[in-house]
Amino acid sequence: MTSGTTITVHDHMQSGYSYTLSASPGDVENDQFKPHYSPKQMLEMGVFEGKYCSDCRDEFPADWFENAKLSPTANPELNYFGIKSRQPLSVWQDKGWIIGPDPRGWFQWYCRYYLGRRLPEVDARQIKRWRAFARHAGQIRANCHPGDIFCRPRQRQGLLQWSHDPLI
Repeated sequence: MTSGTTITVHDHMQSGYSYTLSASPGDVENDQFKPHYSPKQMLEMGVFEGKYCSDCRDEFPADWFENAKLSPTANPELNYFGIKSRQPLSVWQDKGWIIGPDPRGWFQWYCRYYLGRRLPEVDARQIKRWRAFARHAGQIRANCHPGDIFCRPRQRQGLLQWSHDPLI
């Protein structure tokens, strides 16, 4: 996919939505946003119990899924830290955390942003949320011994699912 490509979405949660890529794929870092992992790396490491992208694979590059840990049903064992670390989508909807045209939430926004979609208002809000999530890294640093990746596994899984480094 390249800048100028238009992607039309048809999955269980969204149909007929189109967006045009206006940046080069992978060109995501700026002064405010420096994700630690690409969506492909996150899927390979094990996020969202393997269930997140089960019906929207056609929207994203096939190579993202070559080594992804996926499951037709949510399976916490597929998460990098082997534990459940997510809330149902209904909680995200109730709390108003679903922003803009991304009904699956932050990770869907990040996947589309990583591909090159740019929506300035939505991007600014999502990047602000990403920056705020870094507080969990501070809690791990304050409460865990360096190198003990089994200390606070839910927070570490959460960091991974927000493309922060959970292996601090």
